[in-house]
Amino acid sequence: MVEASCRVSPQFALFPKSTTVSRSQAFPYRMRTVLRVIVYLKRYPALAAAQLVCAVLMTVLVIVFPGVAQRITGEVIPQRDFDRLVPLALLAVGTFFATNLFNALRIILNNTFEQRVIFDIRSDLYRKIQRLPMRWFDNKRTGDVMTRVTEDVTAMERVLIDGIEQGLVALLQVLVVGGYLFYLDPRLALITMIPMPFLAGGAWAYAKTSPARHRRVREATSTMNSLLHDNIDGIQQIKAFTREQAEHARFNAASEQLRQVSLRLMRVWAAYNPSMEFCRNFGYALVIAFGAWSVMEAPDQASLEARTGIFVAYLVALNLFYEPISRLNGLNQILQAGRAAAERVFEIVDAEEEPGLDEGREFPGKVKGHVVLRDVAFSYGSDIATLKGVSMEAKPGRMIALVGHTGAGKSTVINLLTRFYEADAGEITIDGIPIVELKKSALRGAMGYVTQESFLFNGSVRENLALAKPESDEAEMWEALRAARAADFVAALPGGLDTNVGERGVKLSVGEKQRVAIARVVLKNPPILLLDEATASVDTETETLIQEALEQLMARRTSFVIAHRLSTVRNADRIYVLDQGKVVEEGDHETLSAHDGVYAMLCRQSLMA
Repeated sequence: MVEASCRVSPQFALFPKSTTVSRSQAFPYRMRTVLRVIVYLKRYPALAAAQLVCAVLMTVLVIVFPGVAQRITGEVIPQRDFDRLVPLALLAVGTFFATNLFNALRIILNNTFEQRVIFDIRSDLYRKIQRLPMRWFDNKRTGDVMTRVTEDVTAMERVLIDGIEQGLVALLQVLVVGGYLFYLDPRLALITMIPMPFLAGGAWAYAKTSPARHRRVREATSTMNSLLHDNIDGIQQIKAFTREQAEHARFNAASEQLRQVSLRLMRVWAAYNPSMEFCRNFGYALVIAFGAWSVMEAPDQASLEARTGIFVAYLVALNLFYEPISRLNGLNQILQAGRAAAERVFEIVDAEEEPGLDEGREFPGKVKGHVVLRDVAFSYGSDIATLKGVSMEAKPGRMIALVGHTGAGKSTVINLLTRFYEADAGEITIDGIPIVELKKSALRGAMGYVTQESFLFNGSVRENLALAKPESDEAEMWEALRAARAADFVAALPGGLDTNVGERGVKLSVGEKQRVAIARVVLKNPPILLLDEATASVDTETETLIQEALEQLMARRTSFVIAHRLSTVRNADRIYVLDQGKVVEEGDHETLSAHDGVYAMLCRQSLMA
């Protein structure tokens, strides 16, 4: 047998956040992880109770057949009582039918219960991912996050289906049948319990040592999936640089690592499972030996027949006692795999959220777009600051251009304006309100953002436009497309607005994607525009079309424009030149060109031609 491999809503976040724990703290910490999964079950008490009722009824009914076997072998057969044989046989059949009926109901209830809980976990986890700050994503591989959302949540599902539900049924059966065994023959029941300390000790040892092995399997799976995701995303580059064989070797290395840790895990299971099976079979042998001895010691024929009936009933019930114990050993393995996966899921659940998502205030009225940065400093975490005391002002309806060499801090200014990242020092205000006091939904709702490589989702043109304004009608969409100089090419597409653009808009050219992205911002109609090199990746003819669209878009709006091309920034109301994280020059094009500074040097070097 091979070992198998969430934002929790506030009212269910009962346990502390994931932290590094010492060896002595490991067991309580792991138990808390399991309990956090169980907490989700509280959302559906009726389903849980109905499932428990079915499980109890099934468990009680299992002891009927050993009683029937006792009556038949100890009374009916010796007395040749044919009249009682058929009713007892029918009782056994009826019991089996009722047991399987309750089992069918339990399975239906369990599947309904389980799917609702898994939906809740996935929904909460995805919601949490959307609430995480950009810094978190900077340090995570996309493939790793996807593995946690898909495979690790599925492994948690195994805990819910098998580890909890079947484990509860197995425990009930052990308790009920164990009590029946003591009722039949207390001395033989004590002999039956001899293997129990060994079974319990083996389960404890396996549970104590297995989490590290399961974590290594999950991590190796995540590494392989991350590599696969990156290579699929970069398949064009792999082909262009003829790196197929090298990347195949890298993938095989990651796959080999997963194979090795999986084999180590299965080798331990190969030792553990047969050992537990041997202990169980040893119990069978003891019961048969001592039970047979007890029967043969019967003083007379009547006692022999009675003891034979009890012994047969005991043997039938013994199988019903040891079978769930064997099942619990298998569930122990699944539980460890699910627990390791749950720990990875709860790492995301416990990650610190973006500040300001649910706190802050709305704009008091219509946004004018007066943006001021005062002595703003910021670092992405390295020793070198990205911004060092940057100050600038954008008056309502004015166009501000940010220029400078790569790495000067231009895009960082945009990232701070949108609060994708939080400034380390200084203050940014809009209409006199510090942006840290605003709800991020209000802040970002007042902004339209066009990047150098505009992202389109794998859907239709209509769906991508509706991202900005879901309630917009077709007439509004066409008006936005015309303003973005995109109406003609969209009308020529096979399905018009309903044409699928492919993953990341791959079915459109760079210029077409950019114009659809601009149309999306036009549809949003924000008071503040952020344009991050929106024409840097297109040809001259397309740039002219995009520039016309941008000029119409920027009319009467506050705009921050990052560009390397002179044609984009020369009409700006104010130009800020950044160098090594500082504003070194500011003014309009004519003033800066006349001054023999960084801006003039950039123009001479054709970096903005």
